[in-house]
Amino acid sequence: MRFSSCDLCDAHEDLLALGTLQVLPPVFQRFGQATAFSGPAVTLKVFEDNVMVRAALEQSGQGRVLVIDGGGSLRCALVGGNLAKLAETNGWNGIIVFGSARDADELNACDVGIRALALHPRRSARKGVGDTGLNVAIAGVMVRPGDWIYADADGVLVSQVPLT
Repeated sequence: MRFSSCDLCDAHEDLLALGTLQVLPPVFQRFGQATAFSGPAVTLKVFEDNVMVRAALEQSGQGRVLVIDGGGSLRCALVGGNLAKLAETNGWNGIIVFGSARDADELNACDVGIRALALHPRRSARKGVGDTGLNVAIAGVMVRPGDWIYADADGVLVSQVPLT
């Protein structure tokens, strides 16, 4: 599906007013070859631990977007080149990280869309602590499992319904 986040906002001002369509604040950096991506959200809440991120990306993505609430931590990376390649291989359309990523060149070599707050060379802990399938707050915007994510060069939208 080809789309423009600007055009979607213009066409759905009513949903913006209702709050069923929201725009993530412009704090994310863009990585990966897929400069635009969309799909239903799979949510994950972790803090400086990416074991559950790997476990999610090992599953079939089926065109979905993994939305990771990493608490906005800039102290280590939750996604790197190996996980981006795993996402590409398993059919994920994108990854949104409210936290850091690493391996910029490897991220950019993968045909998947990735948004993260920053790059950080340090890897995360590996304890396996976190939660999946719950509502998460990403930069102040609530994302629910199954919400639709639309990301392109102009921004990232979160919609409770699919947009056309």
